[in-house]
Amino acid sequence: MSPVYIARTKEVAARMLGGEMMIMSALDSTLFSLNETASAIWQAADGSTPLAEIVERVVCTEFDVAPEEALQDAETFVRELAAHGILLVSDQPIALEAR
Repeated sequence: MSPVYIARTKEVAARMLGGEMMIMSALDSTLFSLNETASAIWQAADGSTPLAEIVERVVCTEFDVAPEEALQDAETFVRELAAHGILLVSDQPIALEAR
């Protein structure tokens, strides 16, 4: 399986409020409220770190969850946000200019 890279898009407004990340899409004004785990993934989405590494280093360490389960949940979450234009997903590192 090839690595998955994720990056935050510029077409959003995002703020941390009370431990949850609130994100609004500039494309369709959809509002997302991310829980602690999803917020950690969002904040680590730098375009150069593979999702599996983010899950292992951040999610599994902070939230005491099995790597296989955490990666499967993270992939589902990432694909959902990508479908709304909130995250970019690629099988290659994502350059800053592409965001």
